[in-house]
Amino acid sequence: MVLPCLNEAEALPWVLARIPPGWRALVVDNGSTDGSADLARELGATVVREERRGFGAACHAGLTAATADIVCFCDCDASLDPSALVPFVREVRDGEADLVLGRRRPQGRGAWPAHARAGNLALARMLRRRTGLRLHDLGPLRAARREPLLALGLTDRRSGYPLEMVVRAADAGWRVAEHDVPYLPRTGASKVTGTWRGTWHAVRDMSRVLAESPAAASVTPAPSQGGTAQ
Repeated sequence: MVLPCLNEAEALPWVLARIPPGWRALVVDNGSTDGSADLARELGATVVREERRGFGAACHAGLTAATADIVCFCDCDASLDPSALVPFVREVRDGEADLVLGRRRPQGRGAWPAHARAGNLALARMLRRRTGLRLHDLGPLRAARREPLLALGLTDRRSGYPLEMVVRAADAGWRVAEHDVPYLPRTGASKVTGTWRGTWHAVRDMSRVLAESPAAASVTPAPSQGGTAQ
């Protein structure tokens, strides 16, 4: 499981305690100054260092470092429960979908600020027009096979990475599924959508991805048989 991390020491114990048994936690430290990397190691996670700042840079470093056939992604801020990915992995493993996403359902006040929700809604609508996929969220909780993900040739290393993954998967003919997951108030301050400015930057990055031409037709759909999870 890939867990992009920037100063999440406060949330790490909760997150890592909920990693499903037998799964490998890859905490990708993206320049933390609060001891997150050392704490993650103490809690049994494998720590990958990514010096280049950016959500996409951290996610892709984790994807590259992973060794399991099926790879999951989850935020490291305690807003999402990693154990919710178990049925996602089963769906990919059983060949029912190639990419499974979590649709965030806010639990309690403050779980999803209005400006962040508005930006996500606008992007989801743009995504539908661009790909035809009837998705409602571009959330970070997701599962897919590692090798096909690498073959998509993802290049965004900022906030557009999650959207680029979905767009290129759609262009390649992948079967994309979406399921509701509880979305909790995060621990600490958000680095991306905690402010209007952060949300604007995220929307800008993602809008740039949507403006790109369709991915090359040579990208093949993801295979859907067997495999282990990470």
